[in-house]
Amino acid sequence: MAEARSLVKDSTIYGGSTILVKIISWLMTPLFTYFTATRDVGMITNLYAYAALFSVILTFGIETGFFRFVNQAPKEKKGSVYSTALAIVGAIVVLFLFIFLVFLERIHPFLWDSRIPDSYLRMIVIVLSLDAFIAVPFAFLRYEKKPIRFGFFKLFQVILYALFCVFFLAICPRINQTHPEWIAWFWKENYSVGYVLISNLIATGTQTLCLLPELTGFKFSFDRQLAKKMLHYCFPLMLMGLAGMSNQVVDKIIFPAVYPDPENAMSELGIYGACFKIGVIMVMFTQAFRYAFDPFMFEKSKEKDAQESYATIMKYFVIVGLLVFLGVTFYLDIIKYMVVTRSEYFAGLPVVPVVLMGELFFSVYYNLSLWYKLTDKTYWGTVFSTIGFVLIIVLNIVFIPKYGYMACAWASFAGNGLIMVLSYVVGQKYYPVRYDLKTLFFYSGVALLLYGIAVFVPIKNLGLRLGFRTVLIGIYLTLLIKRDMPLSEIPYINRFVKRHRK
Repeated sequence: MAEARSLVKDSTIYGGSTILVKIISWLMTPLFTYFTATRDVGMITNLYAYAALFSVILTFGIETGFFRFVNQAPKEKKGSVYSTALAIVGAIVVLFLFIFLVFLERIHPFLWDSRIPDSYLRMIVIVLSLDAFIAVPFAFLRYEKKPIRFGFFKLFQVILYALFCVFFLAICPRINQTHPEWIAWFWKENYSVGYVLISNLIATGTQTLCLLPELTGFKFSFDRQLAKKMLHYCFPLMLMGLAGMSNQVVDKIIFPAVYPDPENAMSELGIYGACFKIGVIMVMFTQAFRYAFDPFMFEKSKEKDAQESYATIMKYFVIVGLLVFLGVTFYLDIIKYMVVTRSEYFAGLPVVPVVLMGELFFSVYYNLSLWYKLTDKTYWGTVFSTIGFVLIIVLNIVFIPKYGYMACAWASFAGNGLIMVLSYVVGQKYYPVRYDLKTLFFYSGVALLLYGIAVFVPIKNLGLRLGFRTVLIGIYLTLLIKRDMPLSEIPYINRFVKRHRK
């Protein structure tokens, strides 16, 4: 019982801190959309899309590899596993720094838009290198069961980043209007993207300094044979992660290169990137689910009713996911002001329903992935991600010139939908789970019908429109309660009813 309590406590801290980090990062979008131009938001979107890909390459799956080998090593060798993992990531980071800092002028035209200054790229290269290097100490903190220290440093970094962004983007311009001499020595106008990157650099650099005890408080030893095993084990994980991440960010990378109006490409990407952030609400819901589902999946696999449990979880996961979809789209008139603060961004709001549904497809795909994880056929994850990646690239290249950022949203929708279907079909061969498809299609149909009614019934008054849509959500919840979730089966409500009956 004590071990179970400890696991729940640690999982809550790890999961809670990670989700809180994402929420704070998400809340930075209104700051960017209010205090910076759409072109600058587009540039930030493009730069961080590249950063997401490079981070997968730089960490190389070593975090997972570290856990794999440190748990197998005898006690006296555990320090060697840690230092070897650190040395591998350190070598990759040094090589990355050398290539991109020394040869940046030659590499720049092949990867990034020519209008992005080299100074921005140098800063993000350094940030990425620091982030990758400290990934191993963070893994070590998890291994040492120090969730509070882990969570504190994760939150500290993102809060520091947010505070510096607020200082540079919101406070400094006000000071410049009244007392420019106070900040003239370090601040200049029209450098908003640079200040976002400087804020990131300061926060990540400070976080790295805080982790010095984990970087110095051990005896270094490099095990060459272990390093070979680690690299062999981690390389497929890196490929799978790279393919999966590419599906999420490749549209933001491709867009400036294929959009027919180069002068407005970054501005259009900024509109898409900001509105895409609204769809990240679905990602946060999924992230919370993953922290609970991953350990449950492996633990439950040993029991006889495992497949029945997986099917039940999928049913309720989709039901709640559809409820999130309805909630965000129905109240978009309010939610939009939490993310996009200027009217020029509102043109991109039609991407939100498409992005939300595409993210739900990806979430279902993740849920379905249990079959190849439990059967040790993880190469299928790479196969599916690669197929989705190719489809998304092709659709973006073909349709962005004609349809702009709407093509990006629909390409992700199609790519994620395809890998979801493929994973289900192939999974039924290797690890058949009898998912309740009838119920899943029923609620999907109900949600789409209600969404269609909300969209095609014109109500100009905002209050009446939101009230009408609230009634529609009430219909969905009523169907859920009557069909699949009777109130008597909900523990707290059941206790309340029983108590008042007495």
